[in-house]
Amino acid sequence: MAVADFTTTYKESIFLPSQLSSLSSCLSNTRSHVLKPYLRARNVNKVYCSVAPNEVQTPVVPQPTSIKGECYGVFCLTYDLKAAEETKSWKSLINIAVSGAAGMISNHLLFKLASGEVFGQDQPIALKLLGSERSFQALEEWAILIGAKPRGPGMERADLLDINGQIFAEQGKALNAVASSNVKVIVVGNPCNTNALICLKNAPNIPAKNFHALTRLDENRAKCQLALKAGVFYDKVSNMTIWGNHSTTQVPDFLNARISGFPAKDVIKDTKWLENDFTEIVQKRGGVLIKKWGRSSAASTAVSIVDAIRSLVTPTPEGDWFSTGVYTNGNPYGIAEDIVFSMPCRSDGDGDYELVKDVLMDDFLRERIKKSEAELLAEKRCVGHLTGEGDAYCDLPEDTMLPGEV
Repeated sequence: MAVADFTTTYKESIFLPSQLSSLSSCLSNTRSHVLKPYLRARNVNKVYCSVAPNEVQTPVVPQPTSIKGECYGVFCLTYDLKAAEETKSWKSLINIAVSGAAGMISNHLLFKLASGEVFGQDQPIALKLLGSERSFQALEEWAILIGAKPRGPGMERADLLDINGQIFAEQGKALNAVASSNVKVIVVGNPCNTNALICLKNAPNIPAKNFHALTRLDENRAKCQLALKAGVFYDKVSNMTIWGNHSTTQVPDFLNARISGFPAKDVIKDTKWLENDFTEIVQKRGGVLIKKWGRSSAASTAVSIVDAIRSLVTPTPEGDWFSTGVYTNGNPYGIAEDIVFSMPCRSDGDGDYELVKDVLMDDFLRERIKKSEAELLAEKRCVGHLTGEGDAYCDLPEDTMLPGEV
């Protein structure tokens, strides 16, 4: 959903993920609903639900007068984390900002974040939900930037870069003004690589290394295709890298991928399929789904956001790695610096990462990587007015599509 399509302002909900089971039964009784926090305070154990205007209201227990709540539209903050004795045993609160909070992806994502699937069942989180108006509340840990305008009929890629670039320049400035320097930023809104570059350039107080462009959905799709071809389960595929841009120039790397611990090329001996069909299927998978269903794959995008964050807060299994679009300065692959490029990474589980050094390269892979690199360098020139590098100059090699475009 485009940021301009709704006028939701800053909203916050605080709860423990382990409390979501009772919440589900409440929500199942509503045809259209918006979540209010399900919270416990001292002797209170109630479920609160609300629905949109003109919808049937689910009966709920009235809120005790002892709890003073502050509401923002249909979202309410009804709980003071410092008020209850039981909160003493909780872990430190993690704040998560999500832009595009009224969109389809967020509709799937927010419940996954709240369920404990990402940060754990005993980890309290505060969801800071952002619409078109900027939030000026402090951010401490994670910012997930989803809201962006999709490309419409007749719109050039350069136009999309400018329109969404302005959105992410403002979000970068907002993060720079109010966020902790250790905030981790996941940019989902497309074109996500260059949007992430714009965002980090407008947030000089935050380390550039803390910004990520979401390419995990592409990695997940690539793993599925290799698993299907090899006749194995998805979890047997490891060391899958997506190189480059989140566009149809992306490079799904079968050279370094492994299936059941063996090189993918030793398991799948059809080189023609790997170099042509496999690569094209992954690059254009999003467009195929739109053609089939008439809409983008919001649920699988939400799953990939969860996977991307979990890869940063969970130690990477020995010998494996994951893909994420990160700042290229200091990379060991010879990729041009000062762009955001998807590369193989490992994490110790502390939210940080390191680039994988022990990867194989051949002429086929290098040639494909160079093409994606050239596209990102051209996109960077096209948004120079948004990154502080002077006037923009658009000379895109070709009007390539995003994976979710047709």
